[in-house]
Amino acid sequence: MAVTKANKPKKPKADHKAPEPKTVADAKKRQKQPGYWQLTDDEVLLRSPEPEDEYQTSDSWRVLRITGEFIAGFDELATITQGVSIFGSARTHEQDEMYIAARETARLLAEADFEIITGGGPGIMEAANRGAFEAGKMSVGCNIELPFEQLPNRYLTKSLSFKYFYVRKTMFIKYSNAYIIFPGGFGTMDELFEALTLIQTRKIRNFPVVLFGSTYWRGLLAWLTSTMLHEKMIYDEDLALIHLTDSPRDAVDFIIRTSAVKAKKS
Repeated sequence: MAVTKANKPKKPKADHKAPEPKTVADAKKRQKQPGYWQLTDDEVLLRSPEPEDEYQTSDSWRVLRITGEFIAGFDELATITQGVSIFGSARTHEQDEMYIAARETARLLAEADFEIITGGGPGIMEAANRGAFEAGKMSVGCNIELPFEQLPNRYLTKSLSFKYFYVRKTMFIKYSNAYIIFPGGFGTMDELFEALTLIQTRKIRNFPVVLFGSTYWRGLLAWLTSTMLHEKMIYDEDLALIHLTDSPRDAVDFIIRTSAVKAKKS
C-alpha cells in the first residue's frame, strides 16, 4: 500500500523535559508554568517526588524562598515583645458571643500593653484584631496563602503574609507570651497542641495557654482526663498547663499573673 499523508506512520513525540533551573530566576519561571502553580507552596514542597518528576530539582531553590519568609517575618516582628496570640474559627460571625468575647479580651489585653497577634483573617481573628485596633494598640495579622483566598481583616496595624504554615507557626510561638484559644476547627486545634507539645517537652518556656469557652472545650478536656490521663499517656501536670475560662477579665488577669512579661494592670 502506498504511503500517503493520511496513513503515514506518526513518529512518537520526543520527550522534552524542562531543563534544570540554574538560577533563582529560572526556578521562579518554572513555577509559573501551567499545572504547577495551582498547588499551594506547602503542597508542592511536602509531596513525595515521583519517578521522572521534572520539578524535583526545584526543591533546593525553594529553600531560598523559605529562608526569605523567615527573614521577612523576623524583621517585621522584631519589635513585638509583649505579644499574645489569639486563635479561633474564621467562621464565627460578628453577632456570635465568642466574637464579642474575643473582641473584649483583646481590648483588655491591649489596654494592659500587650500586642495582639492573630492569623489575620475573619471570625475570631477579626474580633481580636478589632479589639486591639479600637484600643489604639498594636494589632498584628499573620495571614496564610490558601487555595481559597483568605483576605486580611481591616483591623490590622501590621499585616504579614506567609506561603508556608510552619514559618507562620514559628512566628506565633516566637513572638507570643501567651495563647488564648477560642472555639475553632482543625487549625485552632493544631495551634493549641503545638504549644502544649513544645511546653511539655521544654522546647519553650511554660507560657499561659487559655481555653476560652467551657461548653465548647468540655468534651475535649473530659476525654483528655478520662482517656489520655487514665492510660498514662500524659501526667497531671500536663493538664495543668491549660487554663479554662468564660470570662475576658479572668483570661487577661491570668495572663498578667503568669506570663513572663511585665504588663500594665488595667
